[in-house]
Amino acid sequence: MSTVVDKVLPARLGTGFRWLVASSWTSNLGDGIAVAAGPLLVASLTDNAFLVSLAALLRWAPPLVFGLYAGVLSDRLDRRRIVMAADGLRAVVLCVLIALLAADRLPVAAALAALGLLTIAEVFADNAASTLSPMLVGRDDLVVANARLQAGYLTLNQLVGPPLGAVLFAAGLVWPFAAEAVLVTAGVLLVYRLALPGTSRPATEAPGNVRHAVMEGLRWTVRHPAVRTLSLTILIFNVTFGAAWSVLVLYAQQRLGLDAVGFGLFTTVGAAGGLLGTGLYGRLTRHVSLGNVMRAGLIIETLTHLALAVTTSAWVASAIMFVFGAHAFIWGTTSITVRQRAVPEHLQGRVGSVNTISVFGGLVAGSVIGGLLATHVGVTAPFWFAFAGSALFVVLLWRELTRIAHADEQQAPAAPTPA
Repeated sequence: MSTVVDKVLPARLGTGFRWLVASSWTSNLGDGIAVAAGPLLVASLTDNAFLVSLAALLRWAPPLVFGLYAGVLSDRLDRRRIVMAADGLRAVVLCVLIALLAADRLPVAAALAALGLLTIAEVFADNAASTLSPMLVGRDDLVVANARLQAGYLTLNQLVGPPLGAVLFAAGLVWPFAAEAVLVTAGVLLVYRLALPGTSRPATEAPGNVRHAVMEGLRWTVRHPAVRTLSLTILIFNVTFGAAWSVLVLYAQQRLGLDAVGFGLFTTVGAAGGLLGTGLYGRLTRHVSLGNVMRAGLIIETLTHLALAVTTSAWVASAIMFVFGAHAFIWGTTSITVRQRAVPEHLQGRVGSVNTISVFGGLVAGSVIGGLLATHVGVTAPFWFAFAGSALFVVLLWRELTRIAHADEQQAPAAPTPA
């Protein structure tokens, strides 16, 4: 058993990182269960389409609203305690939800409020947790560390969690939320065991204006050429991705002829591809520079949109999704590593929150564009838009990608050290 652990989590990463991974993987399984159980719960309480849609809205609105503030707290307070407090709050909300379900006294408004609170707390927990790896792991090991964390997210949150949540929900409305409560609580206990190195504790800022603290993180991002370009890349490519993926269910039904079960399998193929990316990532980054990894990834994403736009075969589309899943894992892990290497420790939370805003802002804008194009032009129009936009941006960005991948080697813009 110890040999397996050492292979997955090498001893050089440290005991602290192992506790972090255990907490992250446990919490991600709980979050994955909620991905399916939350919408199913709301749909079981009402057939109002608007109220059901709010369940989806409450998955991506909180990061946009609270992301920057979460970054400020991560840079001002003890990051480990933020994770514990946020996940502890989630456990309390889940217990209240379970009690109302058991008593058969859960109105749809309360269910939506609970889902919203859970996601808000998750924003704060995720932002703080994302700053812990650079505090526990050496710069050269961040690639391996982030690969392990991302593998847990992909496997448990995306691949295992949602179908497990649906199965538990079918067994009884209470069970998925009871399972999530147990897992989130276990995550708190695991991160409690984590001891941050004394020399790497986040510098505590003197209390001050939150707006000023947010602007400091934004200014640092804008002034650092590589990190600024990375954030812009994430924003643009999430606009194009969001446009195409916002109508993926319609595309699968109308273009590929898939039913509900087929669509579920179609989306799962992408997570399976991510598992391949997990296995290849270490070997790939040992032989290929991070700059070339990023270049290849953006080309793959661009061609994915083109291939999906032209095919009508479910088998071909599934193969494309498999390759895209591998790319998404590899590119996402690389971008996190690049950012963590470049950003000073006392700004990790705020600059990380800028990345979150770029992700979700791009997805929201893209979903609006995709919906309009699909409505007025056709279901493949968002994929053609995504291909054209991605191709144009790859051409414009080509020379900058190597600089992005070596962001940590550039001189960072001066940032005042917190008092």
